[in-house]
Amino acid sequence: MLVLIIWTAWQLIKGFTRKPENGRRGGPLNPYGSRHHKNKKEKHMGLFDRFKKEKAPDYDPSNMQVKDLRVGFMFDYDLKTWVIKEEYEYDWGDNYFTREYKVEASDDVAYLHIDTNDENFMTFSRKIMVRALGEDIPEQIIENKRPPKKIEFEGITYYLDKESPGYFSDDPEDDDSWVELISWDYYDSEGKLTVCIEQWGDRDFEASSGKVVKEYEITNILPATV
Repeated sequence: MLVLIIWTAWQLIKGFTRKPENGRRGGPLNPYGSRHHKNKKEKHMGLFDRFKKEKAPDYDPSNMQVKDLRVGFMFDYDLKTWVIKEEYEYDWGDNYFTREYKVEASDDVAYLHIDTNDENFMTFSRKIMVRALGEDIPEQIIENKRPPKKIEFEGITYYLDKESPGYFSDDPEDDDSWVELISWDYYDSEGKLTVCIEQWGDRDFEASSGKVVKEYEITNILPATV
């Protein structure tokens, strides 16, 4: 009888301690449940994020175009290789913007102005003395509120094409960087050469002369080197 009692008690103890079939315990295998796995995944994803590749450039390196130009880029024009040193933006109102780049080639400095709204209409100009366009040009503008309708410069007659009041910035992201100006554009009779007068404030004037550039004349565009 004693042996039977001991055997029965032993079987009951085995029943309470035996693992269920398939190795499962009735509860989750892990005492932390699915949250533990989620934490492992989040940790893994965080590590992955650190090694993500840098954002791809917003241009096609195999097909560089004028619209891709940025500070540091290089291009060939008029038998010279130019480097873009600075970038400016003009706001002419009604959501109309144009860009301008200060470019350098050895000891030469020029300005490439691009109007992307007008099929990349471009001018390539250099600064000149405003009085080279007429001894009394600043006084005429102050007195008459406008420049003359035509200008003689280096033996060529230029005709006033348009007056453009607007704003200029060398840092468009900074709202305080915008400065008001008025620009007057002149072209020769063939529309190939140009001069420009700009008025900044009441008595500050600048001028430039240059030519109209076709997009195909800007070649060998290369992105900035790191």
